[in-house]
Amino acid sequence: MQSIRSDAELMIKNIIADNMPRQAVEVALKEHEFSGRIYMVAIGKAAWTMAKTASDFLGDRLEKGIVVTKYDHSQGALPRIDIYEAGHPVSDENTISATHECVKLAKGLTDQDELLFLVSGGGSALFEKPLDGLTLEDFKDVTTQLLASGADIVEMNMVRKRFSSVKAGRFAQLAAPAQVFAVILSDVLGDRLDSIASGPAVPDKSSVEDAQKVVEKYNLELTEQQRKYMLVETPKEIDNVEIVITGSVRTLCESAAKTAKELGYTPFVLTTLMNCEAAEAGRLLSTIAADTQNGRNSFSKPCAIITGGETVVTLKGKGKGGRNQELALAAAKGIAELDQTLVFSLGSDGTDGPTDAAGGITDGKTVANLKKQGIDIDKILADNDAYHALKAIDGLIITGPTGTNVNDVTVILCR
Repeated sequence: MQSIRSDAELMIKNIIADNMPRQAVEVALKEHEFSGRIYMVAIGKAAWTMAKTASDFLGDRLEKGIVVTKYDHSQGALPRIDIYEAGHPVSDENTISATHECVKLAKGLTDQDELLFLVSGGGSALFEKPLDGLTLEDFKDVTTQLLASGADIVEMNMVRKRFSSVKAGRFAQLAAPAQVFAVILSDVLGDRLDSIASGPAVPDKSSVEDAQKVVEKYNLELTEQQRKYMLVETPKEIDNVEIVITGSVRTLCESAAKTAKELGYTPFVLTTLMNCEAAEAGRLLSTIAADTQNGRNSFSKPCAIITGGETVVTLKGKGKGGRNQELALAAAKGIAELDQTLVFSLGSDGTDGPTDAAGGITDGKTVANLKKQGIDIDKILADNDAYHALKAIDGLIITGPTGTNVNDVTVILCR
């Protein structure tokens, strides 16, 4: 019997492989009847993978395409497609220039053209052109405040789309009279379309009042100019778009359950809507693991207890890490000294926060191993420095950019 760590590593490998967007995008393209000349724009952390699939499928039917993705997420040239890399999670000058090219393409379309719009998570930062009167600095300032506040992705995008000329359905409006076929890889809990990449081709469900509540909730500091744009309503009707969702956190959890079962664990999916502070989630899941290991709940060993979603981190320290690393490290304390117990938390895109790790993995020996290194787990968590602690004990999950992006999955293994 292989080790529980080996089981976790195989699960991680299979989860990512099962959730690459190629097959899902192919199905969407096969079921759509294209008309006229076909153009393409792909945005987000999975943009290159989705564009490669479309390029292979469409061949010479594709007139021209543009990819906008995160730095180091492109995997090479594609025929008839211009590829741009830009900043994430905070937009930069390359974001603006790449988006300008997308806007120029969209504005040049006619009623004889069709725009294939491939959207994945990360698009809110990677695809941006400020409304007249606003600058890149306005976006960077607000995004930085929101990232540090603990706001979830829906709340963040309610605010950011108010400053944008391409979000909240405005990009689809720019493409009119051409029809837009949007294929979307969801990284938003509940698949709320107007929040995925801030909904460039989707009417906005949020109101001025909704966005103002986010500003007040997190005490965002806005300039007078920014406040003026917060009072402008966003488009509520778009009539030139067809949308297909190709993947979500549900498929991530299903993949985890499938591999767990093949390895001899009974899988239990607790939720696909985990949305709370990462450290709190880690502590809660560790209590479930401890009760399971000690026979104090209804889960029977060997089992895999699975949750999907996207936690948040309210920054209080100055350390380095991401939500999945912080969750896994926070769980370590509750499973300390428990044999055959492990927790891993994985960001499906391969980049957890501003790090090169996809997440973290801890077990019953983690706390003791940290102590041997002179590392105090409570101090590390208080400083939001999970990355360096996990790195010291081989607790980082390193996958590199995966080419997909469908939220996070956390798994407790007990046997």
